[in-house]
Amino acid sequence: MTTIGFLHTADVHVATFHALVAERGHQDVHLVDATLLVDARERGVDAALEERLAERLRELAGRGPDVIVCTCSTLSGHAERIPVAVPVLRIDRPMAERAVAIGGRIAVVAAVESTLAPTQELLLECAAGADVVIAPCLDAWALFEAGDQAGYLRAIAAHARTLDADVIVLAQASMAPAAELLADLPIPVLSSPRTAVERAITVGAGKYLAPPP
Repeated sequence: MTTIGFLHTADVHVATFHALVAERGHQDVHLVDATLLVDARERGVDAALEERLAERLRELAGRGPDVIVCTCSTLSGHAERIPVAVPVLRIDRPMAERAVAIGGRIAVVAAVESTLAPTQELLLECAAGADVVIAPCLDAWALFEAGDQAGYLRAIAAHARTLDADVIVLAQASMAPAAELLADLPIPVLSSPRTAVERAITVGAGKYLAPPP
């Protein structure tokens, strides 16, 4: 049995990821620090914030997980480069790998501006020259912060329907339920939570083989 640690920047993610892990018969531990994203949005990810991120990862690693997933798309690229006692995964890498494997025009939907550049960079890292279209939906974030989850997801889905793309990437974990509202679209709509958990299980069990460079 694998134990997965999750570093979140919003409490709402705890229940989502606990359910995904339990569904697969594994265990989970969680640490939430909302100030990490607040500060990243205000001043970017500077050296001081990276050190705080490292402290949280080390704290979480001390709780005994086999692997850690950073569920914040703004910070997860930094998190995966920080050495701690266990592997650290960025939540959106498996999703990005799937998107570039599908190919064509990839539309990235994000409600937080600080997520846009990291997601685009990840997609281009996975496939140099990928056709990536940035499609921000920044007004929706106020609904999320106000606790209007249904309104937030409707706003994301409505925005996604306006896009001309071959695949849509929902860049933030909080957007994942919006994929259900877009099930009638003739193109794939990808989200990160489930694929991240599946990757974490294989990494934690020592069975994951990274794709060749």
